[in-house]
Amino acid sequence: MDDAEVIEVQVPVDPAYLAVLRTAAAGLATRLRFTLGEIEDLRIAVDEAAAMLIAGSGGKSTAGDEMTCRFDVTDDDVTVSVSVPGIGRLLGGDTIPWRVLNALTGTVSAQESETSTTITLVKNRSGGMD
Repeated sequence: MDDAEVIEVQVPVDPAYLAVLRTAAAGLATRLRFTLGEIEDLRIAVDEAAAMLIAGSGGKSTAGDEMTCRFDVTDDDVTVSVSVPGIGRLLGGDTIPWRVLNALTGTVSAQESETSTTITLVKNRSGGMD
């Protein structure tokens, strides 16, 4: 893969659908030949980011609102952007959830626009074997 391959998954803004995002993250990391530890790290990070966004939006949003999880996949890494409609409350800085995300992925950022709140994670492949 020379260029990024983009995969987008949309699920209702509801904790019941986090398993779908975890499974997608693990499947893509497996395809990239991430180590078992890296696969688990990405799976947990996607789950944590999505859970933070759901909590920040007040749990469940209005009917029909969807969370979007975009995976930009290259040979060496995957960039995951998880977004919910509206402006939510994000814990930032030196909080435990942000420390966890940084430890699991290495690169974490958050963006708020007039229409959505997004957490972006980048996970690089080490190339080793577990």
